[in-house]
Amino acid sequence: MGLPAKLASAPSARRRFDLVSRSEREHKRYAHDVAVTFRVAGKTIEGRTRNVSRGGLCASVVDAIASGTDLDVDIVLVFDDGMQSEALRLPCRVAWCTTVDDGHQVGVAFRALDKQRVEYLTMFLNFLEDQRAEKAPREQSIDDRFR
Repeated sequence: MGLPAKLASAPSARRRFDLVSRSEREHKRYAHDVAVTFRVAGKTIEGRTRNVSRGGLCASVVDAIASGTDLDVDIVLVFDDGMQSEALRLPCRVAWCTTVDDGHQVGVAFRALDKQRVEYLTMFLNFLEDQRAEKAPREQSIDDRFR
């Protein structure tokens, strides 16, 4: 048995893989590069999102933010004409933070949201879904493929 097969068959490796797989399927992620502002203890930390989902987001920041930190994040939609939406402020908790190149990447999980914030976040994600659909290549019919 080769090393990859041994690693994959190890009980601890299988458990970690299963946990990651389930969490990844829980919420659809949207690649969305926009400025975000994290607010914690009177301090602001600017960053750029890598992706956004119903459960949280991933962002690039200059300074590390400790795992477990409770904070708020402001996210903004940017429209094709360059206009921006008002910031949507959401409570979150840092799930992980890792060094990447000269900065850090931080993953945050949204904390409990009130009804209004759930509605705004849903509208935000629906906009991203519509953007994704508009940019997706049109699927050709089987007849078009052979013309």
